[in-house]
Amino acid sequence: MTRDEFDRILRLWRIKKNVILQGPPGVGKTFIAKRLAYSLMGFKDDSRLGMVQFHQSYSYEDFVQGYRPSDNGFSLKSGLFHEFCHRAQTDQDNTYVFVIDEINRGNLGKIFGELLMLIEADKRGAAWSVPLTYSPNSQEQFYVPPNLFLLGMMNTADRSLSMVDYALRRRFGFVTLGSRIGSEGFTRLHKDRGTPEAVLTAIISRMAGLNEEIERDTSNLGPGFCIGHSFFCPADRVISDEDWYRQVVEAEILPLLEEYWFDFPDKVHGWRERLLAEV
Repeated sequence: MTRDEFDRILRLWRIKKNVILQGPPGVGKTFIAKRLAYSLMGFKDDSRLGMVQFHQSYSYEDFVQGYRPSDNGFSLKSGLFHEFCHRAQTDQDNTYVFVIDEINRGNLGKIFGELLMLIEADKRGAAWSVPLTYSPNSQEQFYVPPNLFLLGMMNTADRSLSMVDYALRRRFGFVTLGSRIGSEGFTRLHKDRGTPEAVLTAIISRMAGLNEEIERDTSNLGPGFCIGHSFFCPADRVISDEDWYRQVVEAEILPLLEEYWFDFPDKVHGWRERLLAEV
């Protein structure tokens, strides 16, 4: 990602207060999310960074507020986001960031409840306080402070996920991340790791061909299903030779293609031969 692209996301985030990074698997959504958060804060401070992963069973009671079993029956408990908002409210000179992984894996209308209004950029602050669903009386008010920024992440290749409804979409800015295989940064990383030139050339050319076919297959797949670069970003101390490349293809890429083209085994077999051809 270039510096200009990174800065554009930050500008959008400052204006909208809420941003969603969307893209296929392996494009570095989580990696970029944390670095965007630190850049927005001005420095690295994990005490002002909250994070949660949504799932099908996640609820308003988990996120905002609800009654939970206690020693004396049930008691009112604050959810993760409610507590994080309270911390941000008491420290409004500093920026707080709350990250939601797999944001469209949960029932968003049910999880957010009245927060659909309160997270809007122009509805932040005490002037927009409202009583919550479980508030014991109307005097107990809640608001989302203006120094709190939301960042969600969405996997565009997961068919099991629900669509984000229009009410929530209007409150977020959307940024699509794509595969960077073959980019200047990708090439520089491999040269720093000592990847043989033949292996690097094979990765770039073969994955480019595979992603082109995935993009063309608009009836089943499309750009949202392309293979991301992080599959081929070796960690420190990992020897990125041909054996490493073949292991990534066999253990990570081919199982994904088998899921993508479940009804087209011949196509998967063809790509298996092309991807695993001798470098």
